[in-house]
Amino acid sequence: MHENHHDGQCFCGAVAVRVTGKPVAMGYCHCASCRAWSAGPVNAFSLWPPAAVSVTRGAEHVGAFSKTPNSVRKWCKLCGGHLLTDHPGFGLVDVYAAVLKDLSFTPELHVNYDETVLAMHDGLPKQRDFPKELGGSGELAAE
Repeated sequence: MHENHHDGQCFCGAVAVRVTGKPVAMGYCHCASCRAWSAGPVNAFSLWPPAAVSVTRGAEHVGAFSKTPNSVRKWCKLCGGHLLTDHPGFGLVDVYAAVLKDLSFTPELHVNYDETVLAMHDGLPKQRDFPKELGGSGELAAE
């Protein structure tokens, strides 16, 4: 780790990513799309401005898929390792917290908690969908 950036890579190491500065937000997403994509009950996210995210190795191996206009999910075409999701409507990029090995993951909230399959009792705010700043209702769900 460098004081101003964090490096990560796909499962096989062919693709490397770097984020610079500090994330806009960190937390957990419980939506069905994130669960299906991650093959887990929840996705730990770190959101960055697009200019803060770069592929530093193996860009030719990056695949992309967009199920909806809200999310362009990217992975390594060699190993299938997930890397990040562009969220054009939010103007943010989610570099999965698990990809950035030296990032001190400090979650601030849960989003899409109405869709959860794994109740988490951690005292963090549970957004029913998204915060108002990102076009959601801003309504909180009970922990």
